[in-house]
Amino acid sequence: MYIYPTKQEMGAAAAELAGRHLRDAIAARGSANLILATGASQFEMLAALVAQPVEWSRVTAFHLDEYVGLPASHPASFRKYLKERFAAKAPSLKAFHYINAEDNPAAECRRVGDILRRHPIDVACVGIGENGHLAFNDPPADFETTEPYIVVELDEACRRQQLGEGWFETLDDVPRRAVSMSIRQILASRCIVTTVPDKRKARAVRDTLESQVSNMVPASILNTHDDCHLFLDEPAASMLHDP
Repeated sequence: MYIYPTKQEMGAAAAELAGRHLRDAIAARGSANLILATGASQFEMLAALVAQPVEWSRVTAFHLDEYVGLPASHPASFRKYLKERFAAKAPSLKAFHYINAEDNPAAECRRVGDILRRHPIDVACVGIGENGHLAFNDPPADFETTEPYIVVELDEACRRQQLGEGWFETLDDVPRRAVSMSIRQILASRCIVTTVPDKRKARAVRDTLESQVSNMVPASILNTHDDCHLFLDEPAASMLHDP
């Protein structure tokens, strides 16, 4: 666990570690596979990551989740977010396999899941939700499925977080379902870089680190991973008993 005074310092440090692991993977195997999260918590990290000295033409990227039924033109679309904040700034990227859950989410789970199975993940850049979710695996999360992607129901706390971050105008506008990378698929990553800023995440951070591993705090499963790194700013760490 690493705690920084500002979100900018936090994001820069998380990106440096992710970039180093990507370079190591490219040196060892000739290519690297990357998972990226979205949302307000990832702004600083992604801005710093695209500036890392990585040979992006050797990197294949995936994203964690996408809303069901939301077009890529919607301001809250994670495809739109990642195209603008990452892919457009790393134009030589080998490939980015986006989730399109507009029409047939179950079929899309199978399609992108089959691709992911052929690309063992070197680095997963993730966040933690206000309700302790990991990707869109809200509590009680499925810790057992081995499917790479699943269709999930979003709980009200998760939907209120999306509203509070300004992605939607009303709670009714927030989709009730999403395609999410599964918990076990995230844990299959060689390295997990977890970036969590802001006071509103402090309770989730505390519960993740100081409670028993439980699907009621989905992010607590990260404690079982051998190479998981947690980057916090001071407000996010403010409820820890022994930071």
